[in-house]
Amino acid sequence: MDLRLLSLRLRKLALALSHPRCWPALALGVAPSVEHSAVLRSLTMDGVIDVGANRGQFTLACLLEHADMPIVAFEPIPAEAATFRRVHGKARSVRLIESALGESSGTATLHLSRSADSSSLLPIGRRQIELFANTAEIGTLEVPVRRLDEMAEYWQGRSRQLLKLDVQGFELSVLRGAVGTLKTCSHVYAECSEVELYDGQALRSEVVGFLGGQGFSESARFNPSYHRGQLVQADYLFSRPPASPPGGAR
Repeated sequence: MDLRLLSLRLRKLALALSHPRCWPALALGVAPSVEHSAVLRSLTMDGVIDVGANRGQFTLACLLEHADMPIVAFEPIPAEAATFRRVHGKARSVRLIESALGESSGTATLHLSRSADSSSLLPIGRRQIELFANTAEIGTLEVPVRRLDEMAEYWQGRSRQLLKLDVQGFELSVLRGAVGTLKTCSHVYAECSEVELYDGQALRSEVVGFLGGQGFSESARFNPSYHRGQLVQADYLFSRPPASPPGGAR
């Protein structure tokens, strides 16, 4: 096993064992995403939108850093969503919606990966399979697709949300369906690729360009993944400058 991956797994296990809140999740094979703890700890938020929630790892990390944070999570794979509900079903601040997200509503074909969190609405590309073991396609599933902007009732009144995206190359489509929602967010935290891992995916430069047009700029990079010295993908934090008070600062 890759030493970096082994180290990360040991860190997750150690954190989960040290927090009683994690013990029921750990019994289900779910540990908090400790690789995101530093960025979560650094942010002031009034809500989180967790897109690509999988089994609830990121949501669990959020709750460890910000107890009772309002979280709306999206996960289209029924088996993963069922585990999410078992992990977070008693958390009154957490809502799960079993749907994929995109630029328009309807249904779409989800390409299921052997590793469920690598599944995507885009076909899994050859390079993804070469670089990341056990991520080949094992089947497809028709899933509902919604636009984030259709969900505004769930975060009405918020203005400093974190929008987290982990959608395997489908980031730009999700963002195009979230122009209104982005106005309620102070930060976007997205996994972006420098090379095409999924057929037809948007690369980081396209995500940067779109978010720049919405008032966000890239402020930090986390968890980079390299292959032969070339950056393949990483998690990027995009931030919107705080609004100036009416009439200017005094």
